[in-house]
Amino acid sequence: MAINLQKGQRISLKKEAPNLTRLMCGLGWDVIEKSGGLMGLFSGGSDFDLDASVLCLDSQDKLRDKSNIVYFGNLRHSSGSVTHLGDNLTGAGDGDDEQILIELPQIPSHIAKLVFVINIYDCVKRQQDFGQIENAFVRLVDLGSNREIARYTLSGQQYQGCTGMVLAEVYRHNDEWKMVASGEGVRMDLGAMVKGYL
Repeated sequence: MAINLQKGQRISLKKEAPNLTRLMCGLGWDVIEKSGGLMGLFSGGSDFDLDASVLCLDSQDKLRDKSNIVYFGNLRHSSGSVTHLGDNLTGAGDGDDEQILIELPQIPSHIAKLVFVINIYDCVKRQQDFGQIENAFVRLVDLGSNREIARYTLSGQQYQGCTGMVLAEVYRHNDEWKMVASGEGVRMDLGAMVKGYL
């Protein structure tokens, strides 16, 4: 049974899945339905395009270069260790809206941390923020056994005004991989978030 993580909680992936080598990080979200219009016929607004990205950091929590950002514009890390399966432009449907595959043994030794972030595309023009999103989650699945290891669900209005979020981090510690549920909302786009790691 998967662990339902709380904000700030850390787990050992080695302990939870001893033979783990291939990992899938699934991210999902729903847009809060707005009622109104002619008898509710014109409820809701424009689609939310949330973009999942992975920042591959060194032991100093720095990006060595922009090739270490895996996102809709760079779907695969040069090492082949991190692969983004593509951009979901609306968040429609059940389950994962975006998925990222991780081959733990292939992660280069200079990468010490994978930071999973999501941002709202074109948020200023569309006047969108995470206060209009519900049921946002990140989950880790052991692809060897197809078992969900951990899930972190974000809820509540504490993200009102936030347009980006650090969802979780997977990091090396004493030769094993661990995960921490972050859930830190920020008022910036991916470009601004990246600058903080350069």
